[in-house]
Amino acid sequence: MTPTLVQRHLPHAASVPRADLCARARDWAEIQERMLVPLYEAVYERLEVGPGTRLLGLGCGSGLALLMAASRGAAVTGVEAVEPERLALARERLLPDALEGQRPRARTASVRLTDGSDDAVVAGPDATPYDIITAFQPIGCTAGDAEGLSSLLESAAPLAERGAAVVLVGWGPPERCTTSSVLRVATKLADPLRSAGSWRPALRDDLEEVAHRAGLRPDGSGRVACPFGYADTESAVKGLLSTGLFDAAVGATDPTQVDKEVTEALQPYLRQDGTVWMPNVFRYLIARTV
Repeated sequence: MTPTLVQRHLPHAASVPRADLCARARDWAEIQERMLVPLYEAVYERLEVGPGTRLLGLGCGSGLALLMAASRGAAVTGVEAVEPERLALARERLLPDALEGQRPRARTASVRLTDGSDDAVVAGPDATPYDIITAFQPIGCTAGDAEGLSSLLESAAPLAERGAAVVLVGWGPPERCTTSSVLRVATKLADPLRSAGSWRPALRDDLEEVAHRAGLRPDGSGRVACPFGYADTESAVKGLLSTGLFDAAVGATDPTQVDKEVTEALQPYLRQDGTVWMPNVFRYLIARTV
């Protein structure tokens, strides 16, 4: 039987009202997600993603990385089991015909999206194994996310061919990520007794430990500059809060206080024209199924 992929490997604020979750998903899609485009491009170039590629995107969010792979001709399947609001936006991007009830337009690549509960959909096109699995949601920055992702990858690995590439992503060293100083607000405000989802600095071997737990073989890594640039402070606050890394802080205090302290932490990165600019480095690991 095909393994199910309905597993929550990322922290999520179940107490956040649905209306707020919808707004946050939109902020992620419109403001924050594009910050990782250099990372997606670097990985796709290195793995030569193109026609004939069968890609499974775990935690696909609102689908930008899948859209980029599909534009290269890859057949893509996206799984988003944590945030249905982001999955709905991915459907708007990648499956507009289905949403509008129109006859599907001719496509150069197969696109499928799921919350992971439908085993038949999660399996590769025509039951063909995947040759690339991506987990682009950066891990190793909140307590417990690495262990959860390891379990998810164990479930996903049987869907891939032997030797398939599995891409894991994490934040770079804190000293090379200026956003780290802003994310520390999340740790400062979070209730230490209930802060399982609060931010922590990335550790050097986070990605290798996840690969080891999942039974994968590391096969190279890289670093990519992904600066976070925003039109103004308000956009920066919305974008950063959309990551979910401040959920524990919001739960321990209140949204107004978190907004205020994040705004203050952004001041060193505010430029004269009102824009916000924060250089960052992200690290990716390519592992192989065995």
